[in-house]
Amino acid sequence: MKQSATEMAKQVALIASDFQRRQTGHAPQSVTVVLSEDTLVITLLEALTPAEKALSQSPQGAAQVQDFHRQLFASSVEEMRQEIKRITGRQVREAATEVETATGTVVHAFTTGAMVQVFLLTPNTPASQSPGNADDLQIGQADDDGLRPVPDAGA
Repeated sequence: MKQSATEMAKQVALIASDFQRRQTGHAPQSVTVVLSEDTLVITLLEALTPAEKALSQSPQGAAQVQDFHRQLFASSVEEMRQEIKRITGRQVREAATEVETATGTVVHAFTTGAMVQVFLLTPNTPASQSPGNADDLQIGQADDDGLRPVPDAGA
């Protein structure tokens, strides 16, 4: 039975949160996963520890925190690639991470060759939210999630 893109996104979010907690001892406040045609973007919100937030107050400290999280990502990316393949059935060709120290946001992007541009927006204020706005969702997906099974190379 084929999983829906939403179910896959939920599984990826749980794995990403668990990886962050195991690596830093601090779980993110929330995780957003967006599945698109050839791209998976994981955003870990409030992912920095209090010590990392304090260190990030200076430019040198922020650079240290960013470097630390890039090293954590590099050390776990293979395991994440395997989990993503297990969940989605698709191979990851490229992976990158970026840390926004001012907000404590960590973004992981896994692609199959696409260029990824990530724009982190300021939070909505209650007045700017319209009825039926899906901003509270933890799992997101594009209109066309594009997740298609990759044919088995042996088939």
